[in-house]
Parts: sequence; C-alpha cells; structure tokens
Amino acid sequence: MNYEELIESAIEMQNYSYVPYSHFHVGAALLTADGKVYTGCNIENGSYGATNCAERAAIFKAVSEGEKNFSAIAVVGGHEDKDGKPTIEDFCPPCGICRQVMLEFCKKDFKIILAKNPKDYKVFTLNDLLPESFSLKD
Repeated sequence: MNYEELIESAIEMQNYSYVPYSHFHVGAALLTADGKVYTGCNIENGSYGATNCAERAAIFKAVSEGEKNFSAIAVVGGHEDKDGKPTIEDFCPPCGICRQVMLEFCKKDFKIILAKNPKDYKVFTLNDLLPESFSLKD
C-alpha cells in the first residue's frame, strides 16, 4: 500500500469520529509491516481524560488483534464545516500521549504521515517527532 492510499483510509475514518465537544475530526490509518491496515478515529467523552485519539484507536485495535510490527501511520484532522462534515485544515500532528504510545509499539524509524490530502503530505519518523524519548524498551 502506498502513502496516498493510506491517507485516503485516514480521511475516510474522519467520518466516524465522535466529537460533540471539539467538533475536530481526526482519522488515522496504521500500516503493519506485512501490509495490513488498521484504522481509527477520535472518540470524545464528557470526561475529557476518557477521550481517545484516532492514532491510539488504530494502534490499540491492531495490538488487540495480535499485531505488533508497524511501518507507518497516516493522520488527518480538521474542524467541521458549516454542514457538520469533517474538513482537513492543516497538518495534524499526534499529541504527546499518542507519540509515547507509538514509542511503545514502534521503532524510532516508524513513519508518521501528516496529510492535507493524498497528494499534499509530510513524512516524519517517530524519532523526528519524539527526540530524546523515554522508553523502558531501550
């Protein structure tokens, strides 16, 4: 699967976000080393600490099904338009908690693809976005 297809999967996942508080839809598509894709969307909760990000939803779904070897994740996000539909406004980097979860399950050269659309994206490694990281696996 190429990055453009992975981004398209992430964009589709924005439609499943549950975001009654922020109205900010995030979609993620996680690629395993053997080519499987696990998707996720953000799911908010009135108790904000119980909210789950799209990236973690995808990773936890994959891990819960026995996957632990990942090569890339595509992430997109944006506020709703006037009709309540998801948009993509700019690049949407993972939060700190998601970066730490990625570090638990991914190598430092794991690719994080931040996209505005399938043709306009940036690729970072986990090490780029989480330098000098803390891990019990090191």
